[in-house]
Amino acid sequence: MHSAFYPFTHLVPHSLLKLGLVLLFSNPVLLCILATFAVVTLAWYIRDSLKVDSITEKFVLVTGCDSGFGNLLAHQLDQKGFHVIATCLTEKGCMDLKAETSWRLKAVLIPVSNTLSHAGLWGLVNNAGRSIPVGPSEWMQMEDFRNILNVNLFGLIELTLKLLPLLKKARGRVVNVSSVMGRLVLTGGGYCVSKWAVESFSDSLRRDMRHFGVKVSIIEPGFFKTAVTNVNLIDADLRRLWDQLHIDVKETYGEKYLQNCDLLCSKDISKVTHCMEHALTARHPRSRYTAGWDARLIWLPISYLPSFMADFIINMLELLVPDYTHAPPSIYKLKVARVLRRRVHK
Repeated sequence: MHSAFYPFTHLVPHSLLKLGLVLLFSNPVLLCILATFAVVTLAWYIRDSLKVDSITEKFVLVTGCDSGFGNLLAHQLDQKGFHVIATCLTEKGCMDLKAETSWRLKAVLIPVSNTLSHAGLWGLVNNAGRSIPVGPSEWMQMEDFRNILNVNLFGLIELTLKLLPLLKKARGRVVNVSSVMGRLVLTGGGYCVSKWAVESFSDSLRRDMRHFGVKVSIIEPGFFKTAVTNVNLIDADLRRLWDQLHIDVKETYGEKYLQNCDLLCSKDISKVTHCMEHALTARHPRSRYTAGWDARLIWLPISYLPSFMADFIINMLELLVPDYTHAPPSIYKLKVARVLRRRVHK
């Protein structure tokens, strides 16, 4: 068996290579399985790479464009040729975005739809959100839950319902930004509650809208460095929650519980915006996009396990964190990221 026909034979002993080839070609069932897998994989790849036409005639509304995912996505879609309506929370955010993009992008403080009545709306990206307050549920007041649900859930639902007629007219796309914590709860407070609800709303909306040609996708990022994960803001809010606790509750946690909080996130947010862009431009968008190796390899697999196994693994991850005290170390800010988040940036 000449090595010219098998260029990798210098890496594998000839006897093992020969044995492997004999087993493969002498076993029709195995050969059929491998061939089927290869064909299905190739077909999926081709289907996934097909793009929609007439991008320059399509309108997309993106919320939360002051910074982070929304800001980068607005730039990407503008460069692709979309007509982008980018909503911002601040006047400065609008001015900066207008200065950095083409005439096709309209940056506004509130969503507008009067310019879309004839063309319809191709895409709605519900990206706006907040993460605080986050911490042990015992530290929360009802108002803390309402504040985060109003933005992350009720605001998303309200805007989507208002724009559905335009989306149906264009047979367009809805892209809702959830989180890997919409699959696996790692923190108390309203954040995970809101993201689980976004997952549920998106699933029901996808099934409702399939009859009208409107496709709904969910983006499930891991942990990325954006305004939502701003360490200073989270620290300040944790301190606020701590200060309002009764002394008896503080004693059950201990002062070091608060001091041990830490957060490390990936800075490469383009991994998330590429998922959003694919959901808007692919002819066959996926129902779910998981962004970040931590989400794909750690948190999502854990979420599929039975609860007792998931709890055990998360507890073991907590034990990897130094400075362990009589109170559990703060998973609420994912200090375990010290150990797990060693991403190699491209």
